[in-house]
Amino acid sequence: MGYYVSVEQGVNLYVEELNPAGRKTIVFLHGWPLNHKQFEYQYTALAKMGYRCIGIDWRGFGKSDKPIHGYSFDRLADDIRNIIEAFQLHNATLVGHSTGGAIAVRYMARHHGFGVNKLVLVDAAAPRGFTKETADRLLTEALHDRPLMMKNVTDTFFFQYISSSFSDWFFQLGLEAAGWSTAAIIETLRDETLDADLQKIHVPTLLIHGIHDKVIPFAQSQELSHKIKHAVLIPFHYSGHGPFWEERERFNHVLTQFV
Repeated sequence: MGYYVSVEQGVNLYVEELNPAGRKTIVFLHGWPLNHKQFEYQYTALAKMGYRCIGIDWRGFGKSDKPIHGYSFDRLADDIRNIIEAFQLHNATLVGHSTGGAIAVRYMARHHGFGVNKLVLVDAAAPRGFTKETADRLLTEALHDRPLMMKNVTDTFFFQYISSSFSDWFFQLGLEAAGWSTAAIIETLRDETLDADLQKIHVPTLLIHGIHDKVIPFAQSQELSHKIKHAVLIPFHYSGHGPFWEERERFNHVLTQFV
């Protein structure tokens, strides 16, 4: 079922919930510039296995409202806090992919892990996101030819072969975002870092990362594994930036074993 949750005056975020009676709750934060639908192959499998799955569209993306403001990690983390409170979540597992991983890190530090007892970071854009060179290129593309930018993102995202139909679907997910929010997140990934947040994470943390990732280097998860207490890194040897799809059966198994 889909819900809208008010996170500030005039801003409502879309939240998809599957199997609300599930025995354990997993909250999914998508990557840039996608939305909660990227985890389709997790929702389908995990809900059938008895898990409660909650997917959130950040502000500016998917079905959520798209204000011109509010794209810092602090504000995005505050949005997640509002949703966790609205759903009265306790002992949830928070899963963040790419920029969603960065938001999850800031959430755990800024809100002391409220409502969360386990953390999963998937090819996380942490402790840093885009280099200045990468960000400047993406900004130019986003502001002048956003469909071309999304095509280029799709082309570099996966290590394994994807069908043209899947590529078209994935491409459209990115275009559901607003142009201004797409650009604002690029700037956030360029300008903000998360080094100071890592020592504030005190829950068991699972790191999943495709070793062929061309978006966020595998070395960043290796760094996280040393800087986050109680973190375990599991490399995915046949994945790029999308192990949730490229090795989805193994991904789902590893995730449920951890949860």
